[in-house]
Amino acid sequence: MPDNDSLSPIERQFPQRISSFNPTTLELEAQGSESHFTFASFWLIVMKRLTTIIVATVAVAVLTGIYTFRMAPVYKATATVEVETTTPQLQSLSEAYRQTGGDDYTFLTTQIQVLQSNKLASTTLEQLGMDPDGGAAGMPKIPGQTPAQTAAARKTALIEGFKEGLSIEPLKDSRILAVSYESNNPELAARAVNQLIDNYTNSNFEERNEFTRHASADMEEQLQELKAKVEKSQQALIDYERQNLIINVGEKGTINDERLEQLNKDYTVAEGDLDQKQSVYELAKANEGQVGIIVEDKVLQSLEEKYNDLKSQYADALVQYGPNFPKAARLHDQLTQTQGLIDNARKQAIAKVHNDYLAALSREKLLGEALAKEKANVSAINERMIDYNILKREFEINQQLYESLLQRLKDATLSASLQVTNVHVIDSATIPSSPIRPNRRRNLAAGVMIGLILGVTLAFVQEALDSSVRTTEEAERLVNAPALAIIPAETDSYRRKQLATNATTPGALAASGVGLAVLTRPSSPMAESFRSLRTSVLLSTAPRPPQTLLVTSAQMGEGKTSTATNLAMSFAQRQGPVLIIDADMRRPSVAKTLGVGNEKGLSSFLTGAHSLDEVLIQYERIPNLWILPAGPRPPDPAELLSSHMMDTTLKDMLKRFTQIVIDSPPLLLVTDAVILSAMVDGVILVVSSGTTARGALSRAHRILDNAGSRVLGMVLNKVDMRFDTYYGSYYGPYHQSYYDEASVSNPSHSSGDGRSRKGSSRRA
Repeated sequence: MPDNDSLSPIERQFPQRISSFNPTTLELEAQGSESHFTFASFWLIVMKRLTTIIVATVAVAVLTGIYTFRMAPVYKATATVEVETTTPQLQSLSEAYRQTGGDDYTFLTTQIQVLQSNKLASTTLEQLGMDPDGGAAGMPKIPGQTPAQTAAARKTALIEGFKEGLSIEPLKDSRILAVSYESNNPELAARAVNQLIDNYTNSNFEERNEFTRHASADMEEQLQELKAKVEKSQQALIDYERQNLIINVGEKGTINDERLEQLNKDYTVAEGDLDQKQSVYELAKANEGQVGIIVEDKVLQSLEEKYNDLKSQYADALVQYGPNFPKAARLHDQLTQTQGLIDNARKQAIAKVHNDYLAALSREKLLGEALAKEKANVSAINERMIDYNILKREFEINQQLYESLLQRLKDATLSASLQVTNVHVIDSATIPSSPIRPNRRRNLAAGVMIGLILGVTLAFVQEALDSSVRTTEEAERLVNAPALAIIPAETDSYRRKQLATNATTPGALAASGVGLAVLTRPSSPMAESFRSLRTSVLLSTAPRPPQTLLVTSAQMGEGKTSTATNLAMSFAQRQGPVLIIDADMRRPSVAKTLGVGNEKGLSSFLTGAHSLDEVLIQYERIPNLWILPAGPRPPDPAELLSSHMMDTTLKDMLKRFTQIVIDSPPLLLVTDAVILSAMVDGVILVVSSGTTARGALSRAHRILDNAGSRVLGMVLNKVDMRFDTYYGSYYGPYHQSYYDEASVSNPSHSSGDGRSRKGSSRRA
């Protein structure tokens, strides 16, 4: 590379390199940082996942329409009948003629099952001319089945088909049943309902008469047998009480039972306490160095903290004055005394834990012996009560059966004289004039509604499963660092335009992509966002802005290279000279983005193959911008970046350039960025909206924080302004319209040489 005077040391005054840097971070744990679900956020999720909602709604609606229009019309005939209870529920003989309703729900449920029985269905089908009991003549013979089996299968199929069309519902707060039958033939539906009700009425009346005739005789015979059993069981119970001196036995148990229950509880607590104290003792004994934390000994913890503090002071005194200095000797004596106190405190803590363990062991043993003794006492008492309880229960059961049967005999005697029909037809079934289904309008409306609900549900499921960082509030809450700028995503219209240009002119996309937005699209929202980033960086450590900046990200593809190039160009448009260094030697991108060669660069300079002047490239489109490409890939880039020569080179280049922007590899993949972060004035962390995982961002910031890096803040990249809640959904169209109008009013502002924008870019 030819010598160039622009690389000579600059005579004017530069801002001094920052020696101590304490960036202001946002305290995001306050109450206002908590996110709240509002109608606006709901609407944003719906609009963001609108495609999913539309597809689900259309799919369900189409399937519903296909199913609805292929359905055959179904007619439904309905008749209503009143069903009264069949047996009077009598409380006493004095209430013989006062009939009550009893459990209507249970009774009606039973009658519904009777109406749906196979017997009534078979009789009704026979009367309708379907002949379920007919022979198997004319039916195809099933291999492996006899004609009788074939006929039975045909009968079962007819009955099941009839019962599928039958429905019976009790009307609320009444004894009325609505009997309905559905069929493709409206006349058959009405005939089936009326015939089924007639068969049910006749069958019910006949069964009641038959039952009444046999009930009295059977119950009288059983009553005599139960009477003898009651007398026998009562006499056996009295004899056992006399022999074993059992008087007034209660149902709550004895005091021995209560004592046994309490001992069980105490023993269980003692066992748990023993396990806990044993584990603490063993843990403290195995880890004497952490006894203070294990047993929560405040005195021991205080001594250990004091020891660590003295140790730190002693180390500082050794470095400053040496071991023989009075202060160092005094600190050494204090360390020795403190260590002795710590050792004594640890022994005392372990001894205390051991004593607690022995006490718990003794208590557990005593409670175990008492529990065993009490169990033996209770067992002896229970053995004598077993036979007594058996005899008592037998007597009570026989007595209850006798009383119940006696009452039923009285009821049956009374009911025999009150036999009347209990089924009354209120409305007979008529031939329906219109089908009940399919209701096409209702089905289609339900399909659309179900599809809409399903689509919204899927949209929220997709949103919930998305673990990426999407808004500035999320990013700031995760890493407790400010958002320096928000870079909007490239619009679809511009992307299509670039693809069309690239198809006709190879290489055009690389020359005017996102990495050159400040240069090629100075009036665009994206370019203004990068200028806003420049302003935020310059004001981040006011009054002296950082000179060396490291641009990195958690993972690949988050836009760190495009952020670094645009930031460097915006610096160069404001003042100069500015240097951008491609420190990503594994996958260099700066040279490709800016359209320069990468045959030699940082790697060849650090290895001594080229001098600094030979690897520096002045960018033709912006004369104030200089480029240091990555160069050929070395075997171990981390070794080169951590070398003393790299640190020295950065310090030397501060004399030539006002700003130095370094593009580094991702933090979570290699250690290069961590090495470089210790050499710069500030680190900018690039976060891709909708791509960067929350865990990756937190881990990246934690790595930088552990390394002692100076994180200026974050850049939220590729933000879809239509759905960014930080600005509101209206911001995207307004933002684009504002800059489109600015571009039309100032056509010269969009020139690509970078010189005509110097004056305007300084306003950023």
